[in-house]
Amino acid sequence: MPELPEVETIRQGLSHRLVQHVCTGVVIRRTDLRWPIPEKMLVESLPGNRIVAVGRRAKYLLLETLAGTVIFHLGMSGVLRVVPADSQVQQHDHVDFQLDDGHCLRLTDPRRFGAVLWGGLNPLDHPALAKLGPEPLEETFDGSVLYAMIRGRRRAIKTLLMDGRVISGIGNIYAVESLFMARIHPACPGERLTVQECYRLVAAIKDRLAAAIAQGGTTLRDFLNSDGKPGYFQQSLQMYGRDGQPCQVCSHTIASLRMGGRSSPFCPTCQTVP
Repeated sequence: MPELPEVETIRQGLSHRLVQHVCTGVVIRRTDLRWPIPEKMLVESLPGNRIVAVGRRAKYLLLETLAGTVIFHLGMSGVLRVVPADSQVQQHDHVDFQLDDGHCLRLTDPRRFGAVLWGGLNPLDHPALAKLGPEPLEETFDGSVLYAMIRGRRRAIKTLLMDGRVISGIGNIYAVESLFMARIHPACPGERLTVQECYRLVAAIKDRLAAAIAQGGTTLRDFLNSDGKPGYFQQSLQMYGRDGQPCQVCSHTIASLRMGGRSSPFCPTCQTVP
């Protein structure tokens, strides 16, 4: 599933192609994605309206028009691309947002775990977005904010990082990488982290996310950006996917836990044992 850097990479690519273009029509070939597509709202509201911005909230993309905002989630296999409107439709091409330049924004989603929602004029109030935590790359998110949020919480810090109600948009890959960079064990209860450790962890989170965005995200099995190209941050991963290999810092064998059904590799020497 695309994580925050992958979604931000897609947002940047789509913004260059879509902003200031007018949506001339919406073609919906099937509505049964993760949640039913609000076909009537999209078809009646969007045509004739100019796209003013392409935004992001956590792992959601926001296509903003004067009539309202379309909210996308790419799920496990969703891809958004700008293609010629007359290009051949494939089996899993579910929705086209037609543009005034002869192209369309096409959603392809073989597994149909993605979502297309109508956010109206106040998209941040939509149930999918309303309870999300702070954006990790915002300047206002720092160690003191994280410390206040996890005080008294006994859950493992990695689990807290991946809870979108605590911090929005941090998935498994970047939680693993950030905890390693901050030298914090993934199973450490959140309430045990000191203020200093929280500052160190936030700095690591910002560093890893920014570096991944700069490299176009991480190459995932189903992930391609809006130009159909993979990300390259996988070449910089120090911990994720390296179970059983030597740590690049101390050469100790990398161990792994199963947390929330996800692999959580860590270095027993470099990362503090709870």
